[in-house]
Amino acid sequence: MLKVLYEDNHIIVVEKPVNILSQSDSTGDKDMITLLKLFLKEKYNKPGNVFVGLVHRLDRPVGGVMIFAKTSKAASRLSEQVRNKTFKKTYLAVVDGNFKKNYGEFEDYLYKNKKTNTVYIVDKNHKDAKNALLSYKVLESIEDKNLRKFSLVEIDLKTGRPHQIRVQFSSRNHTLFGDQRYGKNSKVGEQLALWSHKIEILHPTTKEKMIFESNPPEKYPWKIFK
Repeated sequence: MLKVLYEDNHIIVVEKPVNILSQSDSTGDKDMITLLKLFLKEKYNKPGNVFVGLVHRLDRPVGGVMIFAKTSKAASRLSEQVRNKTFKKTYLAVVDGNFKKNYGEFEDYLYKNKKTNTVYIVDKNHKDAKNALLSYKVLESIEDKNLRKFSLVEIDLKTGRPHQIRVQFSSRNHTLFGDQRYGKNSKVGEQLALWSHKIEILHPTTKEKMIFESNPPEKYPWKIFK
């Protein structure tokens, strides 16, 4: 069952469950676009196709707040906000270790190998390099009962590159909890601790500033910071 945070004639805001695709791919697994179309079709008893516009993506293992457009005009205007960076995204993550500074900024150049779906930090002169920028704030650092040191960080994502948060933190020895792709300490079966916590937009028609929030589940490792 979809958890709807807000809906009007132009947008629908939902909490994306973990391990659900943002849009369909070759696996044929469940995806948010298909689920939303079915939801809207049934809710309003609509005949024919239902429009749902993808404005931004979340990686499959990432849960949290996600905004979709219900009209092509809303999709276009929200996509423009993504391009001009007025579409603001804030994430929460549980990462390995303690930080020397409680806030900071990471800037790198990333390259995605499409064959392996893996992202690397490269020199800025690499022909396929994409600039990646984020800032972070450490909210709390803790040691669990197994003596593993973790930090809860709030991340202001300035650029939305694939796997950006995971790669930039792991390259600085702060791998995200549960990240088997980019981490060495994560165990099989652990869920990636990355959550889309807050999104701020200007409404596509009224231009009203709107903020939508979603909190991580009451599960380990999130619950050790409660």
